[in-house]
Amino acid sequence: MDNPQSSNQTPGWERQTLEKLAFASLQEQRARRRWGVFFKLLGFAYVAFILAAVVNWGSETDQQQRHTALVNLNGVIQAKGEANGERLVEALNSAFKADNAVGIILRINSPGGSPVQAAIIHDEIRRLRGKYPDKPLYAVVEDICASGGYYVAVAADKIYVDKASIVGSIGVLMDGFGFTGTMDKLGIERRLLTAGDNKGFLDPFSPQMPQQREHAQLLLNDIHQQFIEVVKNGRGERLKEASDTFSGLMWTGRQSVERGLADGFGSVDTVARDVIQAEKVIDYSVRENFAERFARRFGANTFTSFWNGFFESATTAPPLR
Repeated sequence: MDNPQSSNQTPGWERQTLEKLAFASLQEQRARRRWGVFFKLLGFAYVAFILAAVVNWGSETDQQQRHTALVNLNGVIQAKGEANGERLVEALNSAFKADNAVGIILRINSPGGSPVQAAIIHDEIRRLRGKYPDKPLYAVVEDICASGGYYVAVAADKIYVDKASIVGSIGVLMDGFGFTGTMDKLGIERRLLTAGDNKGFLDPFSPQMPQQREHAQLLLNDIHQQFIEVVKNGRGERLKEASDTFSGLMWTGRQSVERGLADGFGSVDTVARDVIQAEKVIDYSVRENFAERFARRFGANTFTSFWNGFFESATTAPPLR
């Protein structure tokens, strides 16, 4: 006897079912391919973005034209920062060596920093000016050019400022903290062992020793005198020396011109156009790449960095700021 259920089946239903399954599988494969193409395009777009951010595609073509070379000095001058001697020296050498660069502008926005790093940049500028006497280098100050920043600026042929710029601070400082009073209140005992009477020089957790304070002042005075000599040599007869010139005070751009600390008013564009007479400006600054920026921002533990910087403040060379 025939099965009534089987007799109600549509003829070829097995084939229809297989066709539906095959069609569904095909749609799924197409969807996977579309998503695969999407993610590949997204990856290519990401790589293109990184390349565009890092590579200056038109620089070689631009450098074949007569132009003004620009080098930026931004931020605190320090060995591990963006404004360090190695990076600035590399940029300055590239700018001076460029055949079609008829002049160099050093744009400065810096409150100062390491006297060593500032001296490295200053000395290299003087060397390059001697090697390329036909290529002038002008310092252009924007917001601030103080202490170590001014140490660098006086190596230039001329210094141009804005009327409201902050210029000067020809002095040296060494700063830190003393916690001995707080430790006494909290009942904390400092246990410092040294081999050498002054190995714990200016330790912030120990009482300040008069002889160590006197020695620190000798260091500051010596570096300050080096700074004064650099300014006098760089500015020459243009400097209108007064009793407070080397006191660490700062002045506006207008006042700095009156005092002979700067030569006139100007910006990057006006100096390139009117002084160097090469309106096209090409930036030769050496920038951090993506990996360096990432490592600097996220590679070190913030807490550890803070304490390392704190302890180093009492033992490293004083900043020119």
